[in-house]
Amino acid sequence: MIGDDFTVLENSVSEDGVRHIIAAPSALVCSRQVELDIVDGKIHNLRYTGGCHGNLQAIGALLEGQSLDFAFERLSGINCKGRGTSCSDQLIRILRSLYI
Repeated sequence: MIGDDFTVLENSVSEDGVRHIIAAPSALVCSRQVELDIVDGKIHNLRYTGGCHGNLQAIGALLEGQSLDFAFERLSGINCKGRGTSCSDQLIRILRSLYI
């Protein structure tokens, strides 16, 4: 599938159950890295490196404390400029690869 060439760089779980994920999205998108924590099935501390800084900060703020299902429903399939994916869609593809 177009845009599925992301790389999970880190997928670790701490002793207190916090799952920390760092990944490099597809080269089709502007961001170079995405980092986040999953705590009890909820997204925390989402940060992107590169990309549209303001928009990606907004995505992090909107998803803070939200469930994975919420993110899957809202961000899956968003297409940036006909690339077949986007920075937010890449986040969902990465999370689905780890959780579904």
